[in-house]
Amino acid sequence: MSSRQCRGTATPDKAPCGNEPSSSPVTTWISKLSSGRALEDIASDTDAGLINRLRVLEELKAAAAAAQVRVTAAFDASVRAAYARSGVPLEQQGRGVAAQIALARRESPARGGRILGFSKALAHEMPCTLQALSEGRLNEWRATLLVRETACLSVSDRRLVDREVAGDPAGLEGLGDGRLIGRIRKITYRIDQEALVRRAAKAQADRYVSCRPAPDTMTYLTGLLPVAQGVAVFAALSREADSLRAHGDERGRGQIMADTLVERITGLTQADRVPLEVQLVMSDRTLLAGSDEPAYLQGYGVVPAMWARDAVRKAGTGRATGRTAGWRTADDNQVGSRQAVAGRTGSRSFSGETTGSGPTSNAGRKGQAARSGGSGSPDLWLRRLYTAPATGELIGMDSKARFVPDSLAKLISARDQTCRTPWCNAPIRHRDHIRRHRDGGATDAKNLQGLCEACNQAKEAPGWRAESSGSPGRHTVEITTPTGHTYQSTAPPLPGT
Repeated sequence: MSSRQCRGTATPDKAPCGNEPSSSPVTTWISKLSSGRALEDIASDTDAGLINRLRVLEELKAAAAAAQVRVTAAFDASVRAAYARSGVPLEQQGRGVAAQIALARRESPARGGRILGFSKALAHEMPCTLQALSEGRLNEWRATLLVRETACLSVSDRRLVDREVAGDPAGLEGLGDGRLIGRIRKITYRIDQEALVRRAAKAQADRYVSCRPAPDTMTYLTGLLPVAQGVAVFAALSREADSLRAHGDERGRGQIMADTLVERITGLTQADRVPLEVQLVMSDRTLLAGSDEPAYLQGYGVVPAMWARDAVRKAGTGRATGRTAGWRTADDNQVGSRQAVAGRTGSRSFSGETTGSGPTSNAGRKGQAARSGGSGSPDLWLRRLYTAPATGELIGMDSKARFVPDSLAKLISARDQTCRTPWCNAPIRHRDHIRRHRDGGATDAKNLQGLCEACNQAKEAPGWRAESSGSPGRHTVEITTPTGHTYQSTAPPLPGT
């Protein structure tokens, strides 16, 4: 089980005022579907009977999805009405709704927002699609396609498409994704010629670049671009690869295109010397004693020990400039005291920061000169972040300031890795006070957590509470939503703990 899964474990609903979940037909069905009797029935059924079961279960899934749509839309309407009665401004009445939906469904906050939009569209604007979903004639994905393909239409036109496509149950039989989309677009273009233009404008506004892990210490860097720009980028990379191959470059065409992409975006002359800070956290045993304990690469995840040592070696050899790596202790960065570092030798985590050979501050150049006897910027800084042997917690620092010092922010990022909200894997954007600073909350490691921007904004809605656990061990935060439901968020174990 990954640390993120461990972190995103919700406690049993223990909300006050009688909000504990009670027995219902739905929970009874869930118990029956996983009972020993059900397993025996499946094992003894005929092939035809098993296929019938699959069909019925698929219809049950669709009906459950439709029920979730209605529940989600009703919850949103109820919260907004309560906020309106309380005098909350209209533009803030929906704050936190998507986050509560995401927690209840064990999804990320971003996914929760999409679920909320999908549910409101079906419940308020597409009754035929919702009915077809309830009856199992459409699955949830094809209902999503109907919502997505009609997003640029007016409400009246959307309802017209809804009636023509989903209002005829027999017409949905046998339709795959492609044919369904084709039918929707045919009707859309007939009733609204400008819909295509609006769709294109919306699609262009939704352009983005994302980064997600791939197997074998690789990563997918994905860009959604307007067609002309995307084709131009690919053509430029292709021309460069063909030119270099024609001049004897032994790398494969795909390798050259990938290296050229890195070099042109970062301004490097060599793709393997990235100048941006990259935090690589590992134990001292992994770094110095050849241990097999995995390391953690910020922005990627767990990486093998051998790969981590090789990354440190490559970054520290100064292959491009001949310089050696700089070494900076935890004391140099105010992450704990020298005495604290010396007193915790049982378990240590090193955070290596690759800064490459780009321009640095005067302080960085002086530090390099003092340590390596040379001039210019360092190829690698190794920041030693020590963990307590008994608890596995990083040594922290505190501050009387509201704004988090840079060194403390780095410690929080190394400890939390990604957003601390359960089921959210978004990158950390904010270091948030668990207990608000205006309420006396300290600016220290115990009272800080790493959050993405969306989760930090959601917790500012009325009724949200967060509390840091005082128990020893990994840093834990208990989140209480406006409905009284509680969820626990525990920092993942660091390498070597």
